[in-house]
Amino acid sequence: MKTKMEEFKSGFVTLIGRTNVGKSTLLNLLVGEKVAAIANKVQTTRTAIKGIVNRKNSQIIFIDTPGIHKPKHKLNETMVETSFATIPDSDIILFLIEATSHEIGKGDRLILEKIKEAKRKTILIINKIDLVKRESLLNLIDIYSKEYNFEAVIPISATNSKYREIILDEIEKNLKEGPAYYDIEEYTDQTIRQLAEETIREKALKLLQDEVPHGILVEVEKLKSRKNKQGEDIYDIDATIYCLRDSHKGIIIGKNGEMLKKIGRAARIDMEQNFGVKINLKTWVKVKEDWIDNPTIVNQFKLK
Repeated sequence: MKTKMEEFKSGFVTLIGRTNVGKSTLLNLLVGEKVAAIANKVQTTRTAIKGIVNRKNSQIIFIDTPGIHKPKHKLNETMVETSFATIPDSDIILFLIEATSHEIGKGDRLILEKIKEAKRKTILIINKIDLVKRESLLNLIDIYSKEYNFEAVIPISATNSKYREIILDEIEKNLKEGPAYYDIEEYTDQTIRQLAEETIREKALKLLQDEVPHGILVEVEKLKSRKNKQGEDIYDIDATIYCLRDSHKGIIIGKNGEMLKKIGRAARIDMEQNFGVKINLKTWVKVKEDWIDNPTIVNQFKLK
């Protein structure tokens, strides 16, 4: 018979917050592996991405969601729907807000109302505490604590690893007894193909001008594993970067193809580190007008 000490716990934990609040950075910190694209641009995450943390007495499945924002087209609408759809089925919610806030803004208010409706256990994570003074932080904690009975309020800097165990301990404390849903070797439910597409898109987000990135769609056309002459494992990856306009195509390719080479080089290095194998990456750029309002394409980003 198991004692309380030996009880194995598990559950699904949703990370939710406005765009650019640091959810993907926090997810990668908690999982200890890179599972979500990170760029200092809004709407980097487009769909719900799972990251898995296996501990001695628990398995925590994190769901990183697209940032909450005002939808401008079909893709945006789907992203916001995906975020809110995760709330009712979560065991715990990590609600991320920025320490620089002085009040509950419209986006955060909308999220808070959804949490109240679902009556989910919620941990409030206040990110970017390095940017504010203590008095301001305490005032913000007071404002939010009057709105909802949070299981805990944890002020953090998502780039600092010292907060990892504090958050994981708090989550584990609030989980119920349950089975391991995934193999203990797994850290994400994404396929190699999806991780490759996300990596290429992340590098494009970081390197391109502001008007281009959010009209980008990356599709891996070919992914094959083989051995090279030295007997090392190598992935051959062919990927197409789709954009909305011819003018964007020119920017992505760059003068003499230099920008596309930069994106490809950065993506290849990142994938080799993450996948632990050599990568032979080839990229092309094509125009696919209005794909962000095409239901067939946009539905790929819906919560599965």
